Amino acid sequence: MVAQELDVYPSRTGPEPTLIKRRDPVVHPGLDGPLTQDQLQSFASEGFLALNDLLSASELDVLRGEVQRMTSAPDLAKALQTVIEPESREIRSVFEVHRSSRVFRDLAADSRIVDRVRQILGSDVYIHQSRMNRKSGFEGAAFYWHSDFETWHVEDGMPRMRAVSCSIALTDNYTWNGPLMVMPKSHLWFASCVGETPEEHYKDSLRKQEYGVPSNETLHRLAEEGSVVDFPVTAGSIVLFDCNIQHGSNSNISPLPRSNVFFVYNSLENTLVEPFCGLPPRPEFIACRQFTPVQELPTPAAR
Repeated sequence: MVAQELDVYPSRTGPEPTLIKRRDPVVHPGLDGPLTQDQLQSFASEGFLALNDLLSASELDVLRGEVQRMTSAPDLAKALQTVIEPESREIRSVFEVHRSSRVFRDLAADSRIVDRVRQILGSDVYIHQSRMNRKSGFEGAAFYWHSDFETWHVEDGMPRMRAVSCSIALTDNYTWNGPLMVMPKSHLWFASCVGETPEEHYKDSLRKQEYGVPSNETLHRLAEEGSVVDFPVTAGSIVLFDCNIQHGSNSNISPLPRSNVFFVYNSLENTLVEPFCGLPPRPEFIACRQFTPVQELPTPAAR
């Protein structure tokens, strides 16, 4: 792992929350791809891009079948890669799915996604993190507002803002079953947070985050500038969003479950250094330190 470099986005180091102007491009030139100039400009300005019906019905059947297979495994709830809902025994997330499932490995490397991500980041990419998220009917808890980059920078050592997340809807996401919400334009500001990071923070933060959460004043200022947008998308749609955008989701109090797969693509020119919090790195299943181009990922063993 590369030695730590100058921290241009300090967080959890001071007594007061602050906003730091973004110092990195949002869209990096250099590679062609399927996105139009209007789409690239919209992503640069707003921090996200929704693409409807990217996957077919037959592909969704395979993906949902894989979710069912994985979540039916008797020992999954006890695995380190699994996060359980804080108020129930329901499975909330399963990490590192691109390494444990051939189906999700192939989806992570799908050119319909990767070509767009490479075009935004201007480089080849690897998977920094993957996970399957579920919000069962009546059970799915909220994800509070946060910037992923703040955590990846502080706790994983991601140097700069050159990563893109991809949320893939495996079920219809309605306004009432906890869809993704973002604050447009918030990616243009780094929300520095307060509070010293505890050791092994990931064991609690994956269930309920307390450190790396912006202050109410910070969120109010960011929402004033860009408002709040949610994504009630149909199954098979994807949302690409910048690593630094403020996002979250409400709890699912409806009877209808919601399932999504997330892939985080980081530039191969932005690989991890030592965590900026001074603590040991988080586990590999949360923050990958094997910087293999996504097109060259090994195929998981059959199960």
